[in-house]
Amino acid sequence: MNLVEIEKVVASIRSNLFRNSNSFSIGMLKSHFKGAGLQFKEHQVYAPGDDVRFIDWKLSAKSDNTFVKTFEEERNVEIIVVLDLSQSMLTGYRGVSKLQSCIEIACLLYLLAEQTKDKVKVIILFDKVTILPSQSGQGGIVLFISMLEKMGVLNEKGKVNLLLDFEQKVEEKKRLSILKSFIARGKEVVYLSDFTEIDDHETLNKLIYRPNMHCFKIVSPLDEAKKYPFSILSKIKGKKRLVNAFAVENEGVKGRFKKINVANRYLDEFVKEML
Repeated sequence: MNLVEIEKVVASIRSNLFRNSNSFSIGMLKSHFKGAGLQFKEHQVYAPGDDVRFIDWKLSAKSDNTFVKTFEEERNVEIIVVLDLSQSMLTGYRGVSKLQSCIEIACLLYLLAEQTKDKVKVIILFDKVTILPSQSGQGGIVLFISMLEKMGVLNEKGKVNLLLDFEQKVEEKKRLSILKSFIARGKEVVYLSDFTEIDDHETLNKLIYRPNMHCFKIVSPLDEAKKYPFSILSKIKGKKRLVNAFAVENEGVKGRFKKINVANRYLDEFVKEML
């Protein structure tokens, strides 16, 4: 895929983001992502309602007025998006796979980061660990889509390759250690997965409770089926047929994570969870 084709795919993705999410607005995203702290901005004359903790008593003692310190947040946040690929991420609803929804969420974060002057670093866990440079805006999306195409995750039309080979996969221990390392360094981590290939529930559950870990479990109707097996319409040798599939369960993961269902307006759901 050349750059012109990639930019066409990016334009299509941006169009889908606007069409599929009424909440695509930086003004509505009161981010949970924290900056490096508060930086002193200026002194202002105290007014009723101001926080008394910020009164500058030394300066006030030299004046007839009472002054308070004002601060501004140091942003410069680097958001780490960890995309954990698995075979079950290819399932979905009405042509939208769980993997596609994760890709769109990552693209949404690139666009929002451009507005807030932040950066996004995407880490793809597939047959190996792929770490993309920090970026934002359309440049970040182009980089991201280019890498997914190079890895064979997306085809030349920007669609998810449903014939992906998952025989080689990054070991669970290594995947969890990557999450640990970024969380320990105080980075804001957005983890996108359906948890189907996580067996070390104890470790993940501990990570989920960290305040800078934003964990999203991506599900489809198949994952929440009440009856087993679950009948789905599938194309086999070019013909549509009803086939039986079994819902994927992983009840060992508990704690502070949010569930995003691809059968719903998943971009809206993601934005609302970050309000």
